[in-house]
Amino acid sequence: MPDDRFIMLGDAQTRPGRVPLPPAFAVKARTEDTAGSFSLLEVSVAADIPRHVHLHADECIYVLEGVLGVDFEDRTYTASAGMFTLLPRGVPHALRRISTPPPRVLQISSPGGWERYLEDLFEAGPTVLTDGVLDPAKINPIAARHGIRYEERPWCATPDTDG
Repeated sequence: MPDDRFIMLGDAQTRPGRVPLPPAFAVKARTEDTAGSFSLLEVSVAADIPRHVHLHADECIYVLEGVLGVDFEDRTYTASAGMFTLLPRGVPHALRRISTPPPRVLQISSPGGWERYLEDLFEAGPTVLTDGVLDPAKINPIAARHGIRYEERPWCATPDTDG
């Protein structure tokens, strides 16, 4: 049995990447580690993740601690520790922090690639923010390279004054 892809990580260990990620995104299995099949991250959901769709990957979330809000299509769900959700490709969804401390989850993307997207996103730095918040219009050029699309909403709604 080939063991060239065997990995065992200690409690706080992560897989190295092209760009260091914040501690909230602990990469446990990179896309290269799984021959492209999936990527696995342990994530602390400290900020809401805006509504988006994965065009090529299914996303799986297993809640380790805390409570996570999951918006899927036009429905809202609450996932607590021990719960699992499959977010199939092509269906819009968003993730929200409900608990304090933030929920901690295992996130699997299949096929892999999620960590590559995060590397590109964090490499872009504050250029993807508007007033300190992730701006879908600024994220989308980066996300598009990874088969992800965020819903863009106007940042300043203008009331309709036509009668």
